[in-house]
Amino acid sequence: MSGRWPILAGGLAVVVLAPLALVVFVAFAVIGASPAMGCTMSPTSVSPGASLAPPDWSDQGSWTSEQVGYAAVIVSVGAELRVQPYGWEIAVATAMQESTLRNLGHLGADNDHDSLGLFQQRPSQGWGTPEQILDPRYAARQFYERLVKVDGWQTMPLTRAAQAVQRSAFPDAYAKWQPEAQQLVALISDGMNIICTSDGGDGLPPLDDAGLPDGFLLPTDPQLRAVVSFALAQRGKPYVWGAEGPDNYDCSGLMMVAWAEAGVRIPRVTADQVHTGVAVPSLAAMRPGDLIFIPGSDGTMTRPGHVGMYIGVDRSGWQYLVQAPKTGDVVKVVAVSNWSRQVAAIRGPLLM
Repeated sequence: MSGRWPILAGGLAVVVLAPLALVVFVAFAVIGASPAMGCTMSPTSVSPGASLAPPDWSDQGSWTSEQVGYAAVIVSVGAELRVQPYGWEIAVATAMQESTLRNLGHLGADNDHDSLGLFQQRPSQGWGTPEQILDPRYAARQFYERLVKVDGWQTMPLTRAAQAVQRSAFPDAYAKWQPEAQQLVALISDGMNIICTSDGGDGLPPLDDAGLPDGFLLPTDPQLRAVVSFALAQRGKPYVWGAEGPDNYDCSGLMMVAWAEAGVRIPRVTADQVHTGVAVPSLAAMRPGDLIFIPGSDGTMTRPGHVGMYIGVDRSGWQYLVQAPKTGDVVKVVAVSNWSRQVAAIRGPLLM
């Protein structure tokens, strides 16, 4: 067990555990996400298999360097376990709410039952022994192990996913921390040089091809018509990471080639496409051909990793998109409603 020292929280002397060393390269069982996803923390000065003391984090906004250090432990464990980066945001936001990112020991009469640590996990509810729970890496792993068992957590609002794990008496309390959690996760990912690679998939449960919507009509604008008709003509072709056609596509490759059919050059990869053209303010404001971005299997809301193309509506006004989903799947049409809760950005490549 690491050293302990008291800090003050609301006038109370609280026992806090020092951050543990972070492992740079880890080879143990993966608990969630796509098996094609892997993350490394690889400072150039450290050899594979070596241990690294936590970076000397500076204060960030209202968060002290110590609190940022605990968030870094949570992020690093999520990366090691190959949990999608959205899961890191959920975990950090949860710890913000439960402990304000402090590794709290027992508070005596002021303790909430037998809750302990960053996530206020309870030994009496099977989270582990007090000593285990007060190990930040153990606590983070326990959180992730339960998170990935929540069906559909990848597309849930953050507060619902956190509540499914924590079962808090205040189920809506986590949402307020999401913006700060996103910012802190992005900062830590950059600061620790966390590099995640995957097949770039959508990170969603498999969906059947919805087919062309009832009453669907191609756009009347010649350029938009060319873009959408080309993308739809690729339906049924397999997803292959890095492919740009004509027989296989990945998500951003399909978008690039489709827009090229209309004489418009857009960047090749999702990270650049999210900055192309102009921002579209809402789903309701979309035009056919617009690009919709979601975190996917290896991105976040602030750095989305997957893209699809809006194609239009059916007779009832339901919106649809075409996309290349993931390895083992094919280009298909799906309802926009499957993405609506996690749309990170919408961009219109055609300036009009």
